[in-house]
Amino acid sequence: MIKIAEIFSLVLVAATIAPLCGNTTTLVDPADSVILYQPAYDYEYVPDASYDLVADRIACIKTDIPLTYNQRVKSFVDYFTVRDREYTRMVIRRKDVYFPLFEKYLKKHNLPLNLKYLAIVESGLKPVARSRVGAVGLWQFMPSTGRMFGLNRDWYIDERQDPEKSTEAACKYLKQLYRMFNDWELALAAYNTGPGNVRKAIRRSGYKKSFWDIYRYLPRETRSYVPQFVAIAYTFNYIDEHNLQEEIPDYMVEADTVLINQFASLKVLAEQLNVCEEDLIKLNPELRRAAVPETAKNYPLRIPADMTNFMMANSSTILDSAGSETIKKQFVAKAQKSSGSTYGRSKMTYRVRRGDVLGKIAERHGVRLSDVRRWNNIRGSRIYAGQRLTLYVKSSSRAVASAQIPISGNGKVHLVQPGDSLWEISRKYQGLTVSKIKQLNNLRSNSIKPGQKLIIGR
Repeated sequence: MIKIAEIFSLVLVAATIAPLCGNTTTLVDPADSVILYQPAYDYEYVPDASYDLVADRIACIKTDIPLTYNQRVKSFVDYFTVRDREYTRMVIRRKDVYFPLFEKYLKKHNLPLNLKYLAIVESGLKPVARSRVGAVGLWQFMPSTGRMFGLNRDWYIDERQDPEKSTEAACKYLKQLYRMFNDWELALAAYNTGPGNVRKAIRRSGYKKSFWDIYRYLPRETRSYVPQFVAIAYTFNYIDEHNLQEEIPDYMVEADTVLINQFASLKVLAEQLNVCEEDLIKLNPELRRAAVPETAKNYPLRIPADMTNFMMANSSTILDSAGSETIKKQFVAKAQKSSGSTYGRSKMTYRVRRGDVLGKIAERHGVRLSDVRRWNNIRGSRIYAGQRLTLYVKSSSRAVASAQIPISGNGKVHLVQPGDSLWEISRKYQGLTVSKIKQLNNLRSNSIKPGQKLIIGR
């Protein structure tokens, strides 16, 4: 047994200090090599991992998804474990917030649990992440794909930002893609670029059926997508080996749900509940404007669980404050002025004609040029004949696409807008078809003109 005096003498003798793991040092009894003291690890220390060592480690990962390893994957491993360690640590801090949720739905849909790493490639585990092309949320759904899987979106709410709903939608989509290709690497590639582009790459490769065989025929971004997934899966399985431990992880406030049936500002709710506004927003990331919409019907608002009883006991007072007319007017005024706002506007589609100029289109429809660019992800002013532009116009504007004008009796007409077609008009009204419009208006062809009034019902 080593005495206190002997330990003290060991501390004083420099010869007894031996290196361990780079810059970390350990004091050792030279007689029997018993470790006496080990200082805290060096946060900045970057362990080295050779190509062969990473290969051995990847081979040890248990997964139903192939983790093919090559130099391309190794370059991404080096990126996440060496070149951008701060980004990796940031994502590691978030994993305990979202991984349990991902695993719950992956188990529910009988999918490989390692698919949870896909959300890191997509969004860095940020529920309000938005790409330059308009993909949103943890799983980066485009508007059309989101609608396909039941993720609704309006001015107030974007369910692509709802962790629960978007995760279930992602599971359904991944399951569908796997059924299409019967190969997880191709399914992942299709999640990034769409199944059509993967099928095109398969055709161009001579109908080869593996990711690495069709690699050169895929879009550039997709070529990096699957290697990034493998690199992230590796990194998260070997966090300690790369000295990427995070001592202060992020956490989600324990929450409960209350049902709201009115407009409510999250800022005022936070003040009334005496909780952090940021926590309330973090619990409800799908609320794009930090407010429950005025049309809400039993909207499930998440609040800190320890505030549930207080909320239930004082709901009338709290909601009267959060939804007061003064607060609502301030909110609406700000909403109407904000860039790209669609608040209180009707959506229409305009088909560009030869000679059209983007600025003139905006002026003609009473909207800002900057808003038209934002709504359509246009950086400059270049447009082409036949292009469809999404516009949000005020209800009082002459350009409202679905304007219905009463005529004699109970009949209604549609005022044809620039870019309208009979098929588009038929989709705006329930039970209306192209043939019915032609029959009601004695039309012999599908040709219509802006300003023309079409009977759409009697």
